[in-house]
Amino acid sequence: MRVLNKKPVPVEVPNIFAKVDLEAKGAIVWDVVNEKELFSKNPNEPLPLASLTKVMTAVTTDGKFNNSEQIKITQADLSPEGDSGLVVGDTWKARDLRDFTLITSSNDGAFALASVIGTKINPPIKVSSSTDVQADFIKKMNETASKIGLTNSKFFNEHGLDIDINKGGAYGSAKDMATLFEYTLKNYPEILEATRYKNLQFASGQKTYSAENTNILVDKIPNLIASKTGYTLLAGGNLIIAFDAGLGRPIIISVLGSTEAGRFTDVQKLVDASLKYVSQ
Repeated sequence: MRVLNKKPVPVEVPNIFAKVDLEAKGAIVWDVVNEKELFSKNPNEPLPLASLTKVMTAVTTDGKFNNSEQIKITQADLSPEGDSGLVVGDTWKARDLRDFTLITSSNDGAFALASVIGTKINPPIKVSSSTDVQADFIKKMNETASKIGLTNSKFFNEHGLDIDINKGGAYGSAKDMATLFEYTLKNYPEILEATRYKNLQFASGQKTYSAENTNILVDKIPNLIASKTGYTLLAGGNLIIAFDAGLGRPIIISVLGSTEAGRFTDVQKLVDASLKYVSQ
């Protein structure tokens, strides 16, 4: 009696992300190793970035200062909204100021970095005012964004604060921010290293600063690689993280336009779904 070979019945893999409900206007889950989008919601829609802008600020400064170079805080550096405790006349190592700026989301720190690096942009610029220095730095930010391939991003300042009630300090899509994070981690991993920690201490010329991470999930996400928060009235709540969902399986999650609290809930939902996806 002849037995026919039966074709195997394909097993339907459940869509782990199908029931994920987000407050965010835009989001993406990006599998770095496989270069694959696992989930998205309006991934290409430009939205206000708020302090996610500071990642581009940090990338733009890289290679333009020595890590131990001293940066003196000026009165002008304290002009942006918000107070992260920086003191006029205090001196910082450039790398420490960058790390402090990212972990605490310091607007003053971002302004100080842009002011110093703006005078070093090649080819040399003719500086007639501090406004010109900032403008040249922001121009360099946009050139860098174009180089990376951030097709839906535009930067108007170095810290991401809203310019007015109708205009954000920077715009970008969830996909662009995931691309920026991936680019940074691959090319300048040291830039985001500090953002994986809940708190750090920094010694400046005058005092010791205790820096608390603005990401309240920093010790709740397994194998966190890096993170950055953002929030303004216009932007709402933003959060981008990178974590290792398995052995050598980095996943980047970008959430834009959520609420101040909802950004954390949204990211946690996507982390949980990503872990289930990887394990199935």
